[in-house]
Amino acid sequence: MIRTMLQHAKKHPGLIPQFCFLLLGMTGASLYLVRLARGPHVTWNKTSNPEPWNKLDPTYQYKLVAVTTDYKSLKKEGPDF
Repeated sequence: MIRTMLQHAKKHPGLIPQFCFLLLGMTGASLYLVRLARGPHVTWNKTSNPEPWNKLDPTYQYKLVAVTTDYKSLKKEGPDF
């Protein structure tokens, strides 16, 4: 498949930017999936830590972009478990 892409790129140089953007999009999507899989709300091993979100600090910014929330001024409102 890579050989076919290289042959098409040699015959049609206008396809080179399209291949670059395709590769960039696939890389970005893969990195975002890895980021989601390593998040604090995901449990891969339920025996050692069944509820990992309880150990998070209330000032932990778990969102990618927080526009209106200032996580440094938050205080913990619930009890410790």
